[in-house]
Amino acid sequence: MSSSSRPLPQGISAISALDDPARRALYELIAGSAEPVGRDAAASALGFSRSTTAFHLDRLADAGLLSVEFRRISGKTGPGSGRPAKLYRRAASELSVSLPARHYDLAGELMAEAIGESGASGEPVLETLARVAARTGRALGAEAGDLTSALEQNGFEPRGDAAGIVLGNCPFHRLAERNTAVVCALNFELLCGVAEGAGDDAHVIVADPDAGECCVRAIPTDQHTAAIEPPPKPAHETFS
Repeated sequence: MSSSSRPLPQGISAISALDDPARRALYELIAGSAEPVGRDAAASALGFSRSTTAFHLDRLADAGLLSVEFRRISGKTGPGSGRPAKLYRRAASELSVSLPARHYDLAGELMAEAIGESGASGEPVLETLARVAARTGRALGAEAGDLTSALEQNGFEPRGDAAGIVLGNCPFHRLAERNTAVVCALNFELLCGVAEGAGDDAHVIVADPDAGECCVRAIPTDQHTAAIEPPPKPAHETFS
């Protein structure tokens, strides 16, 4: 996929909605309220016109930053009680954007799951981490449907060349700098699982620290040799 057609990171359009000062002020007002806030109350609190307030609140809702509910706030019921008011509260969904793409949340989930399973089973934590990473990779690959799409969706920036697929980005870059052996082993198992889950028989995942920004690459199956080994296992089960 060319850089011009590569999709923007998820959430960037929503976060860009906060670039407008009025919109950001409204978002902060809503986020700081324990109860949903109506248009009139928001307009009064910030000194905006009601029409301006309604416009910006709806833009924030369309961007997924606010959720909307309708409720009568007059306390009256039945005929003559008026229409329900449109109320806004901060959306429960989480948004984050990083360029280049980083997925430290995924690494944290894998490690937390591995530590929990290791504690319950007695299996060494790094062996459990390898198994958890492969299992998660299979789910990601199956969801994407093909290897390249799965790599793109998870921030690896795949780039095809004569020797297969080079990964131009490591979503776990900062962790890999401090715990290279642990993170590269995690990455290897994760991407082996991705290829398996995507049903990709045309490539083999191999460790290649010199391939690009990521310590793993995918090579055509017919180029795979026994000389290419998985990454060495970490010597100690510690994370710094």
